[in-house]
Amino acid sequence: MRIVIAGGHGQIALRLERLLAARGHEVAGIIRKAEQGDALREAGAEPVLLDLESASAEEVAAHLQGADAAVFAAGAGPGSGVARKDTVDKGAAVLFADAAVRARVRRHVVVSSMGADPEHKGDDVFDVYLRAKGEADRYVRGLDALDWTILRPGQLTNDAGTGLVRLEAHTGRGPIPRDDVAAVLAELLETPATAGLTLELIGGSVPVSVAVKSVAGN
Repeated sequence: MRIVIAGGHGQIALRLERLLAARGHEVAGIIRKAEQGDALREAGAEPVLLDLESASAEEVAAHLQGADAAVFAAGAGPGSGVARKDTVDKGAAVLFADAAVRARVRRHVVVSSMGADPEHKGDDVFDVYLRAKGEADRYVRGLDALDWTILRPGQLTNDAGTGLVRLEAHTGRGPIPRDDVAAVLAELLETPATAGLTLELIGGSVPVSVAVKSVAGN
């Protein structure tokens, strides 16, 4: 498959790019800064220079032409303010989904966040983030032209992955290594029967491939 990843220099995206390249997929990652390109090349991915905060849907769609799947893994980051939660965590996610529709790339996987909810209360930056992610998720779920899967990991850590997870519609809160998030994303991309699911993910006791097959069978 050819897979295009938005937010290609992110911590989860770089891990995912390595996994997908190792599985023989053709991977491209969208980045904002040219100097990030070397990290993608080392991961086995083709860097695509494009700013999702200023690009049009047509420009993004041009880079999605011929892809088999798209992954939205971009984020404004923990140090960003309220405005970029709207332009990246919501705006760029909506733009990327619209571009996928234009490019006729049906398979669409979104890295969201546990607790994402357009009705989430509160005025802190993290509250704004959860609303933005929730609004983006709601928008994607409304697009019949996409075979979407939304993944909502718990507390992200840089611990070494265990390959053992809990993946369900509702898991409750808990930590999850970024290694294991990437492994689940790779498996979801190769499991089209997970389309239409919004899934929470934390560390657990079930091997990744078994956990994905289990939700796909429900």
